[in-house]
Amino acid sequence: MSVTAPRLFPLDGRRVFVAGHRGMVGGALLRRLARERCEVLTVDRAELDLRRQAEVERWFAAHRPQAVFVAAATVGGILANDTRPAEFLYDNLLIAGNVIAAAHQAGVAKLLYLGSSCIYPRLAAQPMAEEALLGGPLEPTNQWYAVAKIAGLKLCAAYRRQYGADFISVQPTNLYGPGDTFDLRASHVVPALIAKAHHAKLTGEAEVEIWGTGTPRREFLHVDDLADALVFLMERYSEESHLNIGWGEDVSIKELAALIAEIVGFTGGFRYDATRPDGAPRKLLDVAKLRALGWRPGIPLRQGLENAYRWFLENVA
Repeated sequence: MSVTAPRLFPLDGRRVFVAGHRGMVGGALLRRLARERCEVLTVDRAELDLRRQAEVERWFAAHRPQAVFVAAATVGGILANDTRPAEFLYDNLLIAGNVIAAAHQAGVAKLLYLGSSCIYPRLAAQPMAEEALLGGPLEPTNQWYAVAKIAGLKLCAAYRRQYGADFISVQPTNLYGPGDTFDLRASHVVPALIAKAHHAKLTGEAEVEIWGTGTPRREFLHVDDLADALVFLMERYSEESHLNIGWGEDVSIKELAALIAEIVGFTGGFRYDATRPDGAPRKLLDVAKLRALGWRPGIPLRQGLENAYRWFLENVA
């Protein structure tokens, strides 16, 4: 029988800033926070560029949030990471540095920063425990994003150590769901496969091309499950170490493609381009610490993919 950790920092009655509310994770957080008795603060990028330090400091001074979720980031799949390395490193370093520093300066009581499972070494022992961080070389195709995310989580730890700030960080596994990016120039594997399979079904194509060999194994978490975990940890977790968020189960890219084809109704085949990069051979998170706190995901992969495809049909296709 699992025991749920106590609520150390209830969100009831607090002003909560969601940085990056237009993104997939930010949108899921807004849906989840609607169930809490808190005031949610958001701001559009046209009004506040998180890469501009002075703007961020002024906004925090004016609005005085009491809790902050840092879900803002420049993100993308292998192609985007590989072709826009400076942007991925620069943007994410500045977002992390500016928001975390401004939060401390404005007296924010609690901050949660989102990293990414790509922070772990390319050949880390599986499943990847939190202690695997900095234990080996990064995956070259997304090292730029990883370095920025590592800096962000270490900055949270530094503010906690030097100033006693209640800043925490988490590392979600691969995410998918409503609000995902389906542009093939920037998308991750789930939205890319959904978009490709749907297009092939409509046009009658016999095959869909997939980058790599199809053998890498990945773990996938629905973004609404992530949002629930984030609220849970904002209220119940307060340690220097980052914390993994995932299912603790993975599938191969070939298995994922077959499942998406079944859901979409694509009856053709897949052609694997082995000249393209696979990325890390396996990325599975060790979620023992999260489970010990009393949280588990609730949306199985098939159900989540069906939800993602419905959203795609209603909002993108």
